Amino acid sequence: MARLFGTDGVRGKANELLTPELAMRLSQAASVVLGLSQSEDGRRPVAVVAKDPRISGDFLSAAIEAGLAASGVDVKDAGTLPTPAAAFLVGDLGADFGVMISASHNAAPDNGIKFLARGGKKLDDALEDAIEACLQMDPPRPTGGAVGRVSRFADAEDRYIIHLLQTLPNRLDGLKVVLDCAHGAASGCSPEVFNAAGAEVIVIGAEPDGVNINDGYGSTHLEQLQAAVLANHADLGIAHDGDADRCLAVDHEGNVVDGDQIMAIMALALKDQGKLKDDTLVATVMSNLGLTLAMEANGITVTQTGVGDRYVLESMNANGYSLGGEQSGHVIFADHATTGDGVLTGLQLAARVRATGKSLKELAAVLTVLPQVLINVRGVDKAAAPECEPLQLAISESEERLGSTGRVLLRPSGTEPVVRVMVEAATQEQAQAEAELLATKVSEYLAL
Repeated sequence: MARLFGTDGVRGKANELLTPELAMRLSQAASVVLGLSQSEDGRRPVAVVAKDPRISGDFLSAAIEAGLAASGVDVKDAGTLPTPAAAFLVGDLGADFGVMISASHNAAPDNGIKFLARGGKKLDDALEDAIEACLQMDPPRPTGGAVGRVSRFADAEDRYIIHLLQTLPNRLDGLKVVLDCAHGAASGCSPEVFNAAGAEVIVIGAEPDGVNINDGYGSTHLEQLQAAVLANHADLGIAHDGDADRCLAVDHEGNVVDGDQIMAIMALALKDQGKLKDDTLVATVMSNLGLTLAMEANGITVTQTGVGDRYVLESMNANGYSLGGEQSGHVIFADHATTGDGVLTGLQLAARVRATGKSLKELAAVLTVLPQVLINVRGVDKAAAPECEPLQLAISESEERLGSTGRVLLRPSGTEPVVRVMVEAATQEQAQAEAELLATKVSEYLAL
């Protein structure tokens, strides 16, 4: 049987794979692993529950809160908030764990359930496996006064906004910023916090209706943001995804500034401030080779992990590193957050622009991005990719042709039913050709 938990929680089409029955069972199992087994002095454990604005979040949150309360857990319903806000609130409240209902950058029909351990930290594999094992057991069934209560967390967003403002090294007065909230969870709090920080704010993609999340807006659809930055003569644009744990940016000329470039800018900023622990940045194997070269030129070491911000976090936590992230825009500031935070990242990036007096384009020029092509191959058996000998041979042959000027990364996605083929090369043409060749091989050797 395939593992239920993927790279980032349990994710799938709502009411198909991710049913209210499964949501309730997962919450009951989590109540044992994360709550009842860790509660002290016999007190009732407490869980924070939040969601993004997609329509299925209503029935999934109802099922989850019912399962938690029926298991003897008190629930703090934080309503619609970004994933990093939920993580912050778990720590801020001293809650035993948290539940975030979101499928991040996926379309509205999908949804997901992410559990957060005490302190707002993502779960390691062992805890996820323990929750999955508990699905086969009878859930706790307290009665009378031993059941949990569900209460609305009235100041959840305010607490998060105050926290974000306290992280700023300087105000944003004089900056004109366009915010694209992806019709997602940051539609309320991101504009509010940028305004409070002093920026002149133009907002797009901030009218969630339950089904328009990530639809033509946000970090996976930057065209609207690029157009708005140019039309409004803004200094920069910031794009979140549906649950706002990502941030991508656009400079004043409409050029995209990706997660690698943001990490390079912020690594130099923290180094200048003496806050970059061991002068080290943590990135995944998906980050552009140009990031490593740029950081080396500035006396910064890049440590690589597997794909997924949870693995970046594991490395950061194990070694005390202060900055890490992914090319996709998950950027983690360990001094301020336990997970990737798109609103926090956007604020810090804008603050760097304001503090230096340089444009975002100038700051991003520290990194020369090598041509990179990513192809998602669908309709294949992604689990078979690592053990497919003909495919591994094709990868080796491609690496030989690229030599020291490029690299190949082929991996099954942890969040989607695809195999990702990524190729970097000295030229765009070579990267495209090698990626297309390998994608064809994936389709041929792994066809369902």
